[in-house]
Amino acid sequence: MARVAEATATLRDFVANFWDVHRLRPGINDFAFGNPQELAIPEFAEALGSYLEPRNKDWYAYKRSEPEARATVAERLTEWRGIEFSAADIAMTVGAFGAINTAIAALVEPGEEIIISVPPWFFYEPMALQLGAEPVKVPVQQSDFDLDVDRIASALTPRTRLVIVNTPNNPTGRIYPASTLTALAGALTEASNRHGAPIYLLSDEPYARLVFSNAELVSPVSFYPDTLISYSYGKVLLTPGQRLGWLALSPRLTAREKLRSLIEIAQMASGWLFPNALLQHAIGDLEKLSIDLSELEKKRDIMGAALLEMGYDLKLPEGTFYLWVRSPDPDDYAFARRLAERGVLVLPGSATEGPGCFRISLTGSMEMIERSLPAFAAVR
Repeated sequence: MARVAEATATLRDFVANFWDVHRLRPGINDFAFGNPQELAIPEFAEALGSYLEPRNKDWYAYKRSEPEARATVAERLTEWRGIEFSAADIAMTVGAFGAINTAIAALVEPGEEIIISVPPWFFYEPMALQLGAEPVKVPVQQSDFDLDVDRIASALTPRTRLVIVNTPNNPTGRIYPASTLTALAGALTEASNRHGAPIYLLSDEPYARLVFSNAELVSPVSFYPDTLISYSYGKVLLTPGQRLGWLALSPRLTAREKLRSLIEIAQMASGWLFPNALLQHAIGDLEKLSIDLSELEKKRDIMGAALLEMGYDLKLPEGTFYLWVRSPDPDDYAFARRLAERGVLVLPGSATEGPGCFRISLTGSMEMIERSLPAFAAVR
């Protein structure tokens, strides 16, 4: 537990001593996390309301991965990825958190290694440590935030059991191209054959529907057979407090029938990591919904262009709802404090192993973006 505490220390410090201190101030412009700053889309509440009234005695009984929900996801995923997924290979989870935790628990034995690209989503490492796995961190290419496949290949050992790829990436907004994923698949195949055991690839895709018009998402599942996909509806619906997601096994994955059982056991043993009944009942309706992607792209373009004009160093993201920006002060925490004094909250890059940078969440309203620009100019 000491290593888990150490891995989360910077983020916990930011939340307790910074974000919680400022976020409720009147007029604050909060871009620190991917929380909604406006009301949820009305169709979301309407979808849940349609399934509130119980239709049988088991409506609100204990739920595992419900057949109707699994079939809905498999059908949608087949259309989406061009590979025929089976409902039996879909595990309904408590958001992507639950999907990732389940995948690690099912696939990785204590002491085995998980490769994580840096800067990462901040909970990969603590989840790996909590489950007894050993995280191995490999920096992305600083020029374009693409995966450094050569460094990943060099990091693969007989103890490597899982590689996590997050595309579109949080925090950089990078979508990994087909050429990169082809090279990664080749490296994983070669290492799996050399070590005599499969190295699994977990493609973490909670932002897969938040792809901007100048980009196209290709999923690692199209390139490497031993792939699992984790997904969350909290991003596309901007309802992160409603914990709904899934873990999907590629139909080409080795020994997937055995893994189906291991995954369900892991979900039960880890604290019943299945989504609640109401969300599973409503998933057919929720699948059809999304926040306004054109409005999100407009926010990206307006804020990104304004920061570039001020002299900030950033690349416009291809997906997600984040901007990843070089801090003009190498001490990104001190820079974030100066912004907070002017009513703007951002996430210091140090909280996600990206020192010298900061992250802006575009889930803030357009009014918040406009109000914040003078503050960004003043501290530049």
